[in-house]
Amino acid sequence: MGHYMRSVCATVNRGAYALQNECALELQGLREALDRLFGVGATERAIITPGATYSLNMAILGALRAGDGVLVSSMEHNSVMRPLTALARRGVRVDIVPCDSRGEVDLVELRSRVRGDTRMIVLNHASNVCGHVQPAAAVGELARERGLLFVLDASQSAGYFPVNMRELGADAIAVSGHKGLMGPCGIGALLLSERMAQCMEPIVSGGTGSYSDSDEQPGALPDKFESGTPNMPGVYGLAAAVRYVESVGVERIGAHVTALAERFAAELRGLDGVRVIGGDFPCLGVVSVAFEHMDNAVAAHRLEREYGLLTRCGLHCAPWAHRTLGTFPEGAVRFSFGHYTSEADVCAAVRAIGELTRAR
Repeated sequence: MGHYMRSVCATVNRGAYALQNECALELQGLREALDRLFGVGATERAIITPGATYSLNMAILGALRAGDGVLVSSMEHNSVMRPLTALARRGVRVDIVPCDSRGEVDLVELRSRVRGDTRMIVLNHASNVCGHVQPAAAVGELARERGLLFVLDASQSAGYFPVNMRELGADAIAVSGHKGLMGPCGIGALLLSERMAQCMEPIVSGGTGSYSDSDEQPGALPDKFESGTPNMPGVYGLAAAVRYVESVGVERIGAHVTALAERFAAELRGLDGVRVIGGDFPCLGVVSVAFEHMDNAVAAHRLEREYGLLTRCGLHCAPWAHRTLGTFPEGAVRFSFGHYTSEADVCAAVRAIGELTRAR
């Protein structure tokens, strides 16, 4: 990203000079890396977006129409629930399928709720509250059986867990650049199946640097869904990050992160005054806890001020997940583990929480 800002500062599809060509190659390299990592099957269907929120809005708003029905789990993020709430006012039927106390969707109930107007299933692959991984392959199989579009929110799982579009039967996968992929903020991707790319309408139209003689939005990919000047510093950063994730290996990164989170959760279960949210152990590197004798916001503030531990407190933009897990409206304090988190970090966090709860 520093190289781009210092020495390039060009864009794509807006010139034929050498620096523009370098940008075009970097952008194409990012698409190729995303294609390899997620099994898209075509680089032009790896759409670069400002992030997973934008990706989910593109898929949901671009494919659903008045009279359609959509099934979602009760663990969804506001990036799904808010566009669906807006669509519900325009005639889209939204059906929220319950999840159990671990956060796992009830597959029998999901199947029973498919109706004649159902067009799409949207599923959060891994919870940003408790880390639980949903049975996405089983949901994808159901979607294929019934001819439904399947949109997978892989914001939390991408980079930590194998996510393959063909194996999961997904028609759209939304990913964040700044989480498990270890890239910069403000960039992500929407990965599309061929039928999803055909049935979606763009929610933003404008200059693409192509077909400039026409007032119509281009139908060719990726231009159809990529209006405006791309975030080229983000493209350079995300391309480098995805190459690094490929070199280390998603399975290796995920095993490290999950092992640390499981150890952290197990240690906390031996402490008085804190409750680990979700199932017996987290499936990915997210552990949320509720402080039973201290306001969660106070606990989060003291963890940062006294111990240098950075957490997120509250409802995590996922009130439906907190309702499902029994932590609404007070929320919880979330600890996130990444590739560079160490066992020493886990020990320090457990020690800090123990001191807080004993000193109340």
